[in-house]
Amino acid sequence: MQTRRLRQSSRDNINGFLFALPWILGFLIFSVYPLIASLYYSFTEFNAVTTPVWVGLDNFRQIFKDPLVLKSLKNTLFMVLVSTPVNLLIALLLASVVVRNFKGRGLVRTIFFLPSVIPMVAATMVWIWMFNPTYGFINSFLEMLGINGPSWLINPRWTKWALLLMGTWNTGTTMLICMAALQDVPTSYYESAEIDGANALKSFVYITIPSIAHVLVFQMILNMIKSFQYFQQVYVIINASAGNGTSVASGGPANSILMYPLYLFQNAFVYLKMGKASAMAWLLFIVVSLMSLLTTKLSRRATENAGVE
Repeated sequence: MQTRRLRQSSRDNINGFLFALPWILGFLIFSVYPLIASLYYSFTEFNAVTTPVWVGLDNFRQIFKDPLVLKSLKNTLFMVLVSTPVNLLIALLLASVVVRNFKGRGLVRTIFFLPSVIPMVAATMVWIWMFNPTYGFINSFLEMLGINGPSWLINPRWTKWALLLMGTWNTGTTMLICMAALQDVPTSYYESAEIDGANALKSFVYITIPSIAHVLVFQMILNMIKSFQYFQQVYVIINASAGNGTSVASGGPANSILMYPLYLFQNAFVYLKMGKASAMAWLLFIVVSLMSLLTTKLSRRATENAGVE
């Protein structure tokens, strides 16, 4: 009897392993192997055609000597440190609106979430038209208010702010998660605060924020990682401008929108410097990991302090 149970258990384990085998193979081939290969290539001179030649830390030395690496990292940090909190705040404010019970709430939720399902390439092309300094919707609207709109995607002073404005439009997914978190906050907290004379702003700051802090921290980390991988929008903008004589290997006006992933892509597939690109990828991985750990630690401490108070 015991032998039969052991056989049945072994058979179940084998069947379970066979069912999971396609995913395991896919994970090893498409995730683990490229990760290990990129680590090896980061110490080699490699152009995807010739045999890799071991150069040690030369690629990493080139990275820190390359001014465009520092420029692209600076542009990317702008999106991480400025765009991430702005987008999270807008998503939270929108969630605070749609979580209330009012007529047409479902329609409003759909309108706020709709930009998240539009393909990024199509959305970016629409924004390029809207940012046009001559006939774009944004400058036309500003002109109605008596404001002379800037050349959003031409003037280096305004290009990153244009990207920031584009990002605020696509916060639907974060909004839904914040909305779900807001719905889990007990109404008794707000009722007690109202009895104590707290207004809406104080209730939001001292009740809502601490109650959903864990969700906000998680969303902040995800949005930070997404900002470090900011690529598709600037790639589309630069390629759309290529018809005017702009090189697809550029970073926009004065390299003002040269993001780190874009420069990594250019090194790998335009300049065919696969070794340097692999080293840049690992540097990005280290920076993202450190910032995620730092954000988690600081946010956890702030949440604990809020809970004590």
